Order: sequence, then structure tokens, then C-alpha cells
Amino acid sequence: MSEFEGDRHTSHPEPTACSTPMNIQFGREICGDLSAAESREWLVTNGIGGYACGTIAGTLTRRYHGLLIAALNPPLQRTLMLTKLDETVHYNQKIYTLYANRWADDIVNPEGYQHLEQFSLEGSIPVWRFACANALLEKRVWMQAGCNTTYVQYRLLRASQPLSLKLKALINYRDHHGSTQSQNWQMEIEPTEQGIRVKAFPNGAPLYLWAPHGKVSIVHNWYYGFDLTTEHDRGLDDREDHLHAATIEVVLEPGQLLTVVASTEPDAELDGAVALDQRQHYEQAIQQQWRSQSWATHAPDWIHHLALSADQFIVARPIPEDSHSAIAFPHDIPGFSQGKSILAGYPWFGDWGRHTLISLSGLTLVVGRPEVARAILITYAHYIDRGMLPNSFPELGGTPDYGSVDATLWYFEAIRAYHAATQDDSLLQALFPVLTNIIHNYQDGDRYNIHLDPQDGLLYAGEVGAQLTWMDAKISEWVVTPRIGKAIEVNVLWYNAIATLIQIAQRLGKPTEEYQQLAQQMAKGFGRFWNPQTGYCFDVLDGPKGHDATLRPNQILAVSLPVTKANIPALLT
Repeated sequence: MSEFEGDRHTSHPEPTACSTPMNIQFGREICGDLSAAESREWLVTNGIGGYACGTIAGTLTRRYHGLLIAALNPPLQRTLMLTKLDETVHYNQKIYTLYANRWADDIVNPEGYQHLEQFSLEGSIPVWRFACANALLEKRVWMQAGCNTTYVQYRLLRASQPLSLKLKALINYRDHHGSTQSQNWQMEIEPTEQGIRVKAFPNGAPLYLWAPHGKVSIVHNWYYGFDLTTEHDRGLDDREDHLHAATIEVVLEPGQLLTVVASTEPDAELDGAVALDQRQHYEQAIQQQWRSQSWATHAPDWIHHLALSADQFIVARPIPEDSHSAIAFPHDIPGFSQGKSILAGYPWFGDWGRHTLISLSGLTLVVGRPEVARAILITYAHYIDRGMLPNSFPELGGTPDYGSVDATLWYFEAIRAYHAATQDDSLLQALFPVLTNIIHNYQDGDRYNIHLDPQDGLLYAGEVGAQLTWMDAKISEWVVTPRIGKAIEVNVLWYNAIATLIQIAQRLGKPTEEYQQLAQQMAKGFGRFWNPQTGYCFDVLDGPKGHDATLRPNQILAVSLPVTKANIPALLT
């Protein structure tokens, strides 16, 4: 068989429980221990590249910690806007500070984590429970899917009398990789109905901060010298200032709640109950897709969280108005509504071609979301330029970087995996001219000296100063691992691409002779990789200094890809 076969002052019921058990839960033994609590971090995302993250303890240890890190050029240009809300409770004639900050003199003050009774996950939503005498205050944070909007909701679960809650809103406006030393930076803060509007710069994106029915007072007072311990450990700038822009005050009766909304959108949903219900339904839909897979039937509870975690890496990516490729690519493929991509990792990375295509199967197909995989494959086809897929995208938009020889070859494997899971011939039909164009461009050579050597059928790639394989580290002009020549994993992927294209052509009833010849030609030359003196393969052939016999893990790919593992080992004997 072929492989292609109103929230604040009205009493509300408890939120609907997410279908995922809250099996990630910590009690006082973790929450009350600063070292343990701040070494555990939480993350929520919005599906367009924006995110919020922090420590269980509430301390800032990274420059990437914040309640609203908005993607102003989705899925990139991620910008810290709302850093944190520092909470103080007045209850039964006593003051309880629930937040924690570490300052430049390495003093933690206050130590609000000592009032933290429990931290847990409700689906992907982090939930804190603070005990203040006999009162129990719950806090949860989530983001709206598709919007740069964060919700921070406080609910008084238990109390014998009213509780007064005061929040200090600390804000910023900087790239999430940066840090801020304020130097008397004056931001424009204006009152709005139920909140404030902040403009850090005249041309900057506004931040809207609302607390429906709460009292919001403008402050504008800089707090200096937050100590970011994780950045210190990384050898980076570890001091930061944040602006206390406003104070929010409210009195809660037992069962009542306050939802603070932070957004770049002037018309964001302000009803916390509605917004929470939308988020829970979104996550329940993802869980239902995962549970529909046969392999999910007997999976342990903790595995179910991975479906939600997988979704956090899926992001929207706009389709370029004019495709870089000369191929006429259809814009009306059924079931395709918007571009999609995959972030390579939080909090540092954007969406990279190689990482997207390698992870596509696990993040979409395994969890029962083939429509997302389809959207990603179509999106990347629009970014093909001279036969290559992007290695990375610039934060502010513009021309992507095409400095990867293997990202494009991983595209064939992603398509093979998608079709094996879906039998979707329509996508094969649409992408076939794209794939043949890639093969022809790689044969002829157009960038970075990528070309097919007619003598042995192997793919050569690289030139001085360019790092085209996954081992692409450079420090200034120093190339850490130079691999110019015929890299073994690149040629395994090249063979895999040709073999995959042959199967696609057979499936679609198209001629295969040209690709069969390429495969046969490579079969004759691939045995050159075997090094009888060492008993393993050369890493790179025909480099500027000859063959590279360094033992590296790249050769493992020869026996790992489904199309190649049955053939490549035989070529080495």
C-alpha cells in the first residue's frame, strides 16, 4: 500500500470546569518556598504570537515576564506593555500584600508568596489562591485567542466580611528582548470610561487598561531597580524599571469578582465571565479534537495537557500580498481561511522554517488538528523564493531570511506526514508544481552555492560566512561549526525529498522518470559517506579542507526518516 493511502459586583456561579483535570497543582510546600515558587513558570498565549508569563511567586526573574506581551506585527514584534499587577488586600482591619518583588540589592520585599495557599492549572489557565485570615481570594490569568488582550480576574471565594483589593498597574513599552532604564520617561496617560489609555510614544501602540466598576486612578510613578536573576545568570542586563501607571481599587463581597482587562484593542470584551467562557470553550474544542484520536483513549491525565501546550505554539501568520515564488499558487483552496505558522519556542524565538516543519506533525497531526497542518503547509508555499523556504522572519516585517538549506527539504517530509494522516490528494495536486520547482532550483543552484554535483548525485551547499545547516551558530564573524560541502543530513533529506516527490507523482498519475533518475544517481554516490577507518559516516564530504570525519549526530537522520530508513543504510554497504 502506498504511504499516501458584568462581572464585578454581581454574584456569579463558579466558572465551568475545563474538561482537562487540574492535575498540575502545588500547595504551600512549593508556593511558600521562594526558591521553589520562582523556579516554576507559567505561560499563556493568544495564537498570534503574544503571550503572558511569569513565576508562581509573582517575582520578575526574566525580561520576558509580563501580563501583556503583545505581538504588534503578528506573530512578531512582541512588546512588553503590562508588566504586572501588585495586589494589596485590606481585610478585617489588617493589610496583606500578595505580590513579591526582588530589588537591585537582592532584597525581596514584600513577600506575598507567603500568603499563597495553592497554584494550579485550569486547562492552560494559571490559578492562584491566596489566604488572608479566613478569606480566600482566587486569581486567574488568560488571553483572548486572536487578540492582544489579557484578562486578570480576582474572585473572593470565601470571607466573613467585605474585602478591599488594591492593584498597582506596572507598565512598560519595549521589545521583549530589551530592558528599560526610565530616565524620567514621561508616558501619556488619559482616563477613559472604566479605565485608562496609555501612549508610551506618539507613534506607539496604545495600551488600554480597564477595570469595570472598579475605581481607577492615574499615578505615573517609576519604580526603579527590579532585579532579574535569570538574566543575571545568562550574563545579560539584569536591572529594569517599570512605571506605576494607575491604581485600581474595589471592594468585594463573598462570591464577587473583578476582571482587569489589558489590551491594544479599543473595543475589547470587558465582561470577564463572557471572556472566560470563550477561552474555556476554545480549550475544550482542542481537547475534543485530541480525545478523538485512537491513541488518546488510554493516555494518562497528564498527557491531555500536552494538547493544550501544543496549541500554544500555533500562531497566525499573514499570507504575503505577492508571493515571492514565480509559481502561480491557488488562493482559494477549500478549508483555508488564514495563514498559520509555529513559534520555535517561548520566550525567545519567532517562527523559523526548519523548526516549523520538523514540529508540524507532533503539534498538529498527533493531536487531531490536520486542518492546522494544512494551513501551515499552504502558508509556507506562499513564502517560497527561488526554490527556498524561509529560515526566519524579521520582527518588523519585510523580506524573510532564506539562509537554510534543509528547511525547504523538511517541507517534503511535512507534506508526506500530512498526507499519510489525511489522504488529502487535493493539497498534493495544488503543491505539486511548488515541489518540482524546489527540486529544479536545488539542482541548478541559485543561492549560497547550493547545487547538485553531477558526478555523484549529492547536494553541495555553502559559502564562506554562511551557515546553512542546523549547526548555524556564529559569534561575530566566527563560524562555530563550518560545514561547507556535502553535509550528510542534507543529502539524506534531499534523497527523502526526491523519493517523496516520486510517490506524490505516482499518486497523481504524473511522470516520474526525471525523479527516478535523480534517486538512482544519488544511490551511486551516497556510499561515499561511509568511512571504513572510523566505522561511521563522514559528516561532510568535499569541503574546503576535504572530508570532515567528525562524529556528529547528523547521520542518525539516515535511519530515521520513513522514506529513507529502508534504503539509505543499504546504500552505505
